[in-house]
Amino acid sequence: MTDSINRSSRTSRRIDAAPAVIYRAFTDPSLLAHWQAPGDMTATVHAFDLRVGGGYEMSLTYPWSGQDARGKTTAREDRYTARFVELIPSSRIVEVITFATSDPAFMGEMTMEVTLDAHANQTDVTIAFTNIPPGIRPEDNDEGTRLSLEKLAALVEKPELAGTT
Repeated sequence: MTDSINRSSRTSRRIDAAPAVIYRAFTDPSLLAHWQAPGDMTATVHAFDLRVGGGYEMSLTYPWSGQDARGKTTAREDRYTARFVELIPSSRIVEVITFATSDPAFMGEMTMEVTLDAHANQTDVTIAFTNIPPGIRPEDNDEGTRLSLEKLAALVEKPELAGTT
């Protein structure tokens, strides 16, 4: 669901994994790099500091294709920093995201709020964005989030992750 007036989006998915497993996928840089990039993009975590006031720096890289440049930082890269505002294990994560860009359309602080709601052996994962920069269509942000949640589900529903906390 998107709201173009308020520059926000909200995307949810029920995933067959416990909240602790999903929280770990958001807070372990090696796992985050596996699922955070939507679709056929790839991700690299450059720095990671798991504490309120800490955060991480990440690059999302577009695949080589015949398309024109799409990146916010370079032709094929969206690089950003995320600062942790709130970390409640197995329940909630709030990050403030800033893109590394010289384009005013992508500048500013965007907030991402993740909530994890347990339902038996499943978790409803909701990711809400506010203050989406004007250069990003909320509909596109919603679609990218949906694709990332698909990758997250594929990762955490693996039996080898199911027993971790």
